[in-house]
Amino acid sequence: MLNLKIEDKNPNIKQELKEYMEGKRSVLNQILEGETDYKDSLGWFHTAEWADVEQTERIQKLADEIREEADVFVIVGVGGSNNAARSVIEAIQTDRKVEIVYAGHTLSPYALNQMLKSLEGKSVYIDCIAKNFETLEPGASFRILRKFLYERYGEQAGKRMIATGTRGSSLEKLCKKHGYTFLEFPQNVGGRFSAVTSVGLLPMAVAGIDMKSLVRGAADMEKQLHKGGSEENPAYEYACLRNMYYEKGYKLEMLAGFEPQLRWFYKWWVQLFGETEGKENKGLFPVAAEFCEELHAVGQYIQDGAPLMFETFLDVQEQNASLYAEQDRVEDGFDYLNGKDFWDMNKASFHATVKAHREKLPCLILEIEKLDAYHFGQLFYFFLFACYVSARILEVNPFDQPGVEAYKKWMFEALGK
Repeated sequence: MLNLKIEDKNPNIKQELKEYMEGKRSVLNQILEGETDYKDSLGWFHTAEWADVEQTERIQKLADEIREEADVFVIVGVGGSNNAARSVIEAIQTDRKVEIVYAGHTLSPYALNQMLKSLEGKSVYIDCIAKNFETLEPGASFRILRKFLYERYGEQAGKRMIATGTRGSSLEKLCKKHGYTFLEFPQNVGGRFSAVTSVGLLPMAVAGIDMKSLVRGAADMEKQLHKGGSEENPAYEYACLRNMYYEKGYKLEMLAGFEPQLRWFYKWWVQLFGETEGKENKGLFPVAAEFCEELHAVGQYIQDGAPLMFETFLDVQEQNASLYAEQDRVEDGFDYLNGKDFWDMNKASFHATVKAHREKLPCLILEIEKLDAYHFGQLFYFFLFACYVSARILEVNPFDQPGVEAYKKWMFEALGK
């Protein structure tokens, strides 16, 4: 299971946290008892509601059929519709039988043309993921990809199109009319909470990820966090720490790590907390940093700049690779590295960074046993649960996004909708 550690120079931090957690216990209790105010958005709260054995078997069967025929699988979606799947695929995909391509997240003609060029000469399937099928970016990409498929495959193109949307939506009607495969995007799950539903699971399975193991990880984390006691609930502890630091005047939380495999997971996390908590002029601003590289970019500011932030580090425990710095024939001044494994160098950099940064700002460490599908499932559920609790402590609606809708209004007006 995940383990949360606190690196804070404040000698009273653990006592302060204990008191804070006790003071907010009613929030946790209300969440665990089931909140009727948010029942229409809590389909993710019990993993089995949208990822039970029957549903995962159906998703896996469809994925296997696609894998038999496809060279390329295009995921058409923006934000929560593709971030979760992409974070897992980019991190741990080892089976390269099917190439995964991403669309629907940009309106750049250059990027879209490059995407289309990458499909030439390949067997292509697509999955358009859109909860209400009104968002411009995936809608526009789906249009150009449909044209591409019809020009390539004629009337057989429909067999290569999957659409993931809500029941009764215009997307479902389009699928029925033209013979596309339809998957349900749960009405009671928001995009940023949809990792462990058909939204995230089908693309993962097509990429060869053991998505059933990921579901088990999420379910096991659910069991741990639903036990009721706040003392052994690391997600509740993390949510309380975030709000404690916010109330102490910190404005940003930086999620950081030393494993590039987590690069796209950071994007998922940024959207989850940014879209959930940034309301009513409240909320920590979520940012992410990929170390070691950004130690040489924003490291100076973290160490000596304005005290705006605290850091949360993701630390993978089990070694996932090995490479030794062997001596060669060139005298380069780096002989102190002879015989050392890069895994150990990377860990030394991590521990040195925490030691340096904790002198300036609070640091949290979330230890992850290993990077595989099971532990990604744990990570997803941990942060989904923590984000829900954190937003409730902050006293904002965890599940709406009025600010996102505001930009859409002006964009549609500019385009003549």
